[in-house]
Amino acid sequence: MNIYDIAKLSGVSIATVSRVVNGSPRVSEKTKQKVLAVMKENDYTPNVFARGLGLDSMKTIGIICPNIADSYMAKAVAYLESSLHSYGYDCILGCSGFGQEEKQNYVNMLLSKRIDTLVLVGSTYAGNGKDEYDTDYIREAAEKTPVFMINGRVRGDNIYCACADDYQATYEVTKALIRRGRKRILFMYDSDSFSGRKKREGYEAALAEANYPVRGELKFRTKNDIEYTKNLLLEYSNLEFDSVVATDDAMAIGAVKYAKVKGLSVPEELTITGYNNSIMAVSCEPELTSVDSKLNVLCKTTVDHMISLLEKQEEIEKNVVVPCEIVKRCTSDF
Repeated sequence: MNIYDIAKLSGVSIATVSRVVNGSPRVSEKTKQKVLAVMKENDYTPNVFARGLGLDSMKTIGIICPNIADSYMAKAVAYLESSLHSYGYDCILGCSGFGQEEKQNYVNMLLSKRIDTLVLVGSTYAGNGKDEYDTDYIREAAEKTPVFMINGRVRGDNIYCACADDYQATYEVTKALIRRGRKRILFMYDSDSFSGRKKREGYEAALAEANYPVRGELKFRTKNDIEYTKNLLLEYSNLEFDSVVATDDAMAIGAVKYAKVKGLSVPEELTITGYNNSIMAVSCEPELTSVDSKLNVLCKTTVDHMISLLEKQEEIEKNVVVPCEIVKRCTSDF
């Protein structure tokens, strides 16, 4: 019986077995106990090779995002790579798309590369909020290597999450519109992701607090695309609303373009707010009020915690929530 046999029986890599032997904090408690049980059942005594194998870091981090063409994702990946390179780590990037099978395949592919940790960028990896089965593959990955999530949250050992406080930010934006007398506030979104759900909950909480009804027709699903959103709003031209809370800047700019076509003055007749405070917000005319979700802080927190775990073997927070900032510009009057 050798280390390869133990790894095979345990369903983990030989590097993971070595980490268990050496008491590395990079292995989840569940995986550790499973490997130790297999070792005990087979009377396995680690030799010098087993103790030494895998101790040296590969200095490689796996990063997965659903769509690198998205400005939010691209900015996150750029920050992560730059910061990790400063610590001497290389990065392997995968663009998984949004499909369940594709996401699982990319995670498994990167795990096969003997990465030190895995970073998942975006709330799509946190599942649909209804069933836990769609995040089981993340918990399984965390049995083999630490998993860090940016703006997504999955419960499990060896999983670390940094999220923007999307609930509070959207709540505050909606409350600000209500204080200005807005009655029919259109909520525009493109997905029911973890982040999307938190934003919707914040919107609904602000309405409920003001005794406003939550109207189904004012929860408007679109795509994160300027022209598509403009055209869809024009298609639903009978829909009455006096303000827009959009979950991304591209949707909000689509609403600005819609207002121009309809001859509506912004913000007097139609107040519009976006999200993520992207370069598009200041390129828009008029410039767009937008929520800064502090992506740079999320990424910095992730890297700092990762280095603390990998190189200092320190205990780190499992869940970090970062406050957002409402950046007021010309499309709002609050």
